[in-house]
Amino acid sequence: MNMIKLRASLRVSGFVAAVVAVTACTPMTRFNGFAPDARELAQVQIGQTTRADVVTLFGAPTSDGGMRSDTIYYVASQFDRIGPFAPKEVDRTVIAVRFDSAERVRNVTRYSLQDGRIVQLDRRVTDDGIEDIGVLEQLLGSFGRIDAGSFLGAEGGGF
Repeated sequence: MNMIKLRASLRVSGFVAAVVAVTACTPMTRFNGFAPDARELAQVQIGQTTRADVVTLFGAPTSDGGMRSDTIYYVASQFDRIGPFAPKEVDRTVIAVRFDSAERVRNVTRYSLQDGRIVQLDRRVTDDGIEDIGVLEQLLGSFGRIDAGSFLGAEGGGF
């Protein structure tokens, strides 16, 4: 009788372990941002649609051109996360809308994740000139400079 219960509990445990393993490997998808699709972009007429019209149609852009104020960008990304691993970007769409000097659409360009390139950031650090010592070293270093009078509130540091 105990052997039958043991086999049944092992089967249930094995089934639960299999379900947990399968669900842990299921990708969790997260979407960030917004980029208009081809149907929505068909509403934009080159040379006729203004910057204000674009913002009215698609909402505030994800980013503007910064130094080049003649371009606005709409960016959408898709990230998949599988189990305990870091999220991986699997899709990105960037829509760049460029305007002429009269604030009318000059060009609309679509970029994908495959069009991107990796940019190496420069991680230079300015030295602050402060000696790197720990808390214990600070306490032990100031141990000989402690004046009992300063703790008791006496002027001049002494009795």
